[in-house]
Amino acid sequence: MSRPQEPHRPFLPFGNPFKFILPKGSYLSPKLLALLNAFEESLTERVKSLKPGSKEDILTLSWMTQAMSTLCAIHTDVKTLITELELPVCDWDEKWIDVYLDNSVKLLDICIAFSSDISRLNQGHLYLQCGLHNLDGTSNQFMKARSSFDGWKQHINSKNPRLENCFAILDSLTESLNLPKIKNSAEGKVLMQAMYGVRVVTVFILSMFAVTFSGSTKELKDLQIHKTCLWTEAFVDVRDFISQEIRRIYSSGRITALKELEVVDTSVKKLYPLIQNGVDPNEAEQLHLLTSNLTEKAEKLSGGLDVLAKEADRFFHILLTGRDSLLCNLRIDSTVSNPAEVNNNVEREDVR
Repeated sequence: MSRPQEPHRPFLPFGNPFKFILPKGSYLSPKLLALLNAFEESLTERVKSLKPGSKEDILTLSWMTQAMSTLCAIHTDVKTLITELELPVCDWDEKWIDVYLDNSVKLLDICIAFSSDISRLNQGHLYLQCGLHNLDGTSNQFMKARSSFDGWKQHINSKNPRLENCFAILDSLTESLNLPKIKNSAEGKVLMQAMYGVRVVTVFILSMFAVTFSGSTKELKDLQIHKTCLWTEAFVDVRDFISQEIRRIYSSGRITALKELEVVDTSVKKLYPLIQNGVDPNEAEQLHLLTSNLTEKAEKLSGGLDVLAKEADRFFHILLTGRDSLLCNLRIDSTVSNPAEVNNNVEREDVR
């Protein structure tokens, strides 16, 4: 299926998207209003769950995994809402479909970039393992250990080319947050308002991930939203809390906002001078303590990255299956609406 893409509407931070979605005087039945309120109340609670109990928990691997899990739940929620609205694909406006398909491709591209960077960070664990393996031997092996740690530093400070496009994609998603005008479908109006919330939270979470993986706050933006949703207050609170902490983290000179990676880097920096010129027998105990500490921190980093990778893959799968389901339904609707094509297909099957 191919449609000419319409140009994105400019993002107006202080406009009101619901003049396009729920114009003044529009009517929603009690059932539709209940569905919308239930969705937005659920979205509010999911947004609140993104705010950690302590600043120290921000942008840890466990927080990022929870955030990705939240994204999975939100996108599953909106699929459930579509079913409850009893709004078949044949009743979807072409503009809705174009927006959905365009956004889904962009989100899939971002997921691929993130998975690539998680894999890159995990590959750095091999350097650490090699370095640690050589710390139990002779001075010659200490040289090999230093070489491995040098390789690890170079590896984690390298840039992932796939991340470069993420910020441009996120900018595009931000600019297109305002959704198409809904004229005659009450169910469509509910869906568009729900989709607005899903897209806002999705862009915010993925933006935080992009900043974390890139190691720079240059592209960090305080996403502006409209004060007409049940989840607005919760979102603003989480947005401000996390954005301020990320800026503070980078202003302190840290190489990354990812806490576990920073801890490993600190451990390597403490260990490296000790093995640089060989280890004095009096320093053997200190070497053992620093080695044990680095081993523990490195394993925690690797394990956390593995869990995050699985959750990122789950989000990718949810996006992909949702897109495939829509395209499948569109093909079915197109075939059913063209009886001549159905008859031709039957005749071809008979010939076979």
